[in-house]
Amino acid sequence: MRIDGSGTLRASCVLCPNPGPMTLEGTNTWLLREPGARGVVVVDPGPHEERHLERVARMVQEQGAQVTMSLVTHRHDDHTGGIRYFSELTGAPVHAVDPRMRVGGAGLEDGEVISVDGLELRVIATPGHTDDSVCLLLESDDTLLTGDTVLGHGTPVIDGDDGLAPYMDSLYRLRDLVREYRVRTLLPGHGPVLSSPHAVLSSYIDHRESRLEQVRVALRSGAASTGEIVDKVYPDISEKIRLAAHSSVRAQLRYLEQHGELPEEVEL
Repeated sequence: MRIDGSGTLRASCVLCPNPGPMTLEGTNTWLLREPGARGVVVVDPGPHEERHLERVARMVQEQGAQVTMSLVTHRHDDHTGGIRYFSELTGAPVHAVDPRMRVGGAGLEDGEVISVDGLELRVIATPGHTDDSVCLLLESDDTLLTGDTVLGHGTPVIDGDDGLAPYMDSLYRLRDLVREYRVRTLLPGHGPVLSSPHAVLSSYIDHRESRLEQVRVALRSGAASTGEIVDKVYPDISEKIRLAAHSSVRAQLRYLEQHGELPEEVEL
């Protein structure tokens, strides 16, 4: 499965060597650059893995280019742990929704267009995986960088009890955006490039709706706690990702509570 170096005309990937159950093959650090231009935008520098960060900085320098800014798609450490060191290496600010993730940079606003040396990116707010998650539309390449909102394979954890409702809204929004802008490629924060955006997003929506129905069935069968529901909905889950399953179930239960579907005896 080829990831490192993959991308589009204006986007190339540098894969961080941090594979794992939650990071898949590793974190994808994206280098964005208008052809022939000097300025580079780095999306998700990655964790505090010095060799990776130094490699990214060196690759840009060897191309006769310069990192103008870094952007982060959300706050998780596998995307942001190295931002301060990377900013020191490159002298470039880091922009983020979460103020704690900024290094000499500004916030990212929904609909904002970021221009760097001829390159244009549109910020798309997509809360759900985290409340600060964003995607980035690279319209000139018919491409959407999705962070962890959409992965190269599998589906992300919902980090926060109230995240499922906004996450579903984000998926519907992205599917509409893919149709409106005729997006042909998704560049995720983990895993390979995706070439069927509409089908992928429809599959994500179907998956979440299916999981919700499984939780409803578990509740009707008498499950009354998060642990009992995890056992019924994820019977073959490994211990390595059991905590992630608990997080997802809590988000699903909160979603059902918000829609008046949660029995009173169920423990959140």
